[in-house]
Amino acid sequence: MSLTFAPDDASAIPLHVIAEDALESWLADRPDRIKAWVGAAGFTGALGRTLLIPGEAGTIELALAGYGTASARARGRFHLAGCAATLPEGGYRLAGLPSVQAETEALGWLLSHYAFERYRSQSPAKARLIAPEGVDAARLEIIAAGEALTRDLINTPASDLGPDALEAACAAIATQHGAGIETICGHDLLKHNFPLIHTVGRAAEIAPRLIDMRWGNSGPKLTLVGKGVCFDTGGLNLKPGTSMGLMKKDMGGAATVLGLAHMIMGLGVPVQLRVLIPAVENAVAGNAFRPGDILTARNGLTVEINNTDAEGRLVLADALAFAAEDKPDLILSMATLTGAARVAVGPDLSPYFTDHAPLVSALETAAAKVADPVWRMPFYTPYEKMIEPGIADLDNAPSGGFAGSITAALFLRRFTEGLPYGHFDIYGWNPTAAPARPKGGVGMGARALLEALPEVLSL
Repeated sequence: MSLTFAPDDASAIPLHVIAEDALESWLADRPDRIKAWVGAAGFTGALGRTLLIPGEAGTIELALAGYGTASARARGRFHLAGCAATLPEGGYRLAGLPSVQAETEALGWLLSHYAFERYRSQSPAKARLIAPEGVDAARLEIIAAGEALTRDLINTPASDLGPDALEAACAAIATQHGAGIETICGHDLLKHNFPLIHTVGRAAEIAPRLIDMRWGNSGPKLTLVGKGVCFDTGGLNLKPGTSMGLMKKDMGGAATVLGLAHMIMGLGVPVQLRVLIPAVENAVAGNAFRPGDILTARNGLTVEINNTDAEGRLVLADALAFAAEDKPDLILSMATLTGAARVAVGPDLSPYFTDHAPLVSALETAAAKVADPVWRMPFYTPYEKMIEPGIADLDNAPSGGFAGSITAALFLRRFTEGLPYGHFDIYGWNPTAAPARPKGGVGMGARALLEALPEVLSL
């Protein structure tokens, strides 16, 4: 798997990107043999269609990639990645692609080479692209590597990615970028006042832990918090089998912040970066926490447990309270937190919550630019009463089922001390294959955030 651009080579095959309404004008200046070949093949410029055109010696002289219509393109993204999958192995040089689409399409082409091959060889695209003129190739390669890291972590099953292996993955990234890393594990979590992380993970064979990575010593303070539930049975409120089948991806928030951290460090973004990952398994055993338990979080708030399957917000609560103690300029959390978010926006959009106006304005622009769609959801304060059970300060699973993603986000906001904060309730999984995004783990929101950070933090 090579998520890099091909070296510039004079023998590269020209790949002409042609929209449906531009085919006639493109053909006008071509030799009759090319016109005849295109006509005989029935190539119309339809989105995703490719055509190889042989030269007089029988070798490939050039290739065509259909770019469809504006309305067709609006229904997807990374369109040339779909073409890359159908082209034969070799190097290709783009021609005719509007410059405004060059960066996104080039990244999509890189990602078309991703394959998760830990357990079985796969067949990603073989056609390699020469970086289009004006595109920062090194930057895109770092972004692609961060996305591949996220996908690999999510795709790895809990048998090979428990809290200890997630810690090892963090350590490898820290070593790669010269970051510092500390871990608080097992009963030491209680000594250092992380009671919710300990409680959620104490029933598992592999001890729960809090991973704390730091990088950079100047610039604004940015703290990323990722939910690292390496497998979620639901605890004593056991999930049915159909709901448990994808729970290896319940550490998708941790995987996504690690991918984003790799991008930030690899690109040398001038921030003081901190990554906090509470890594646990929500298991079933005699010492598992119970419905009706009342727990005290790091910041002193008490939480009534009305469903042990609402564990992600618990481990994030301790981590967010810890993050707030350092008074960062921006806290971002990412988590595969609620099914309600999936019902609201489906698997392709990244819903996010924030009251921080600079983050909103920057994200909306950035998401569209880099083809990483997000959708703002409300921190609707009147729903605060829904997470207040009376017997304790907070309820981890309000009854009724209404506004589940909003109440979860409001729960998390209670632990951020009023600091600038954004929360992403992502899915982390692509249920059906699409160009540049095979079925399986996928990063969501990270590229939009990377693009937005300079404006948000005034870098």
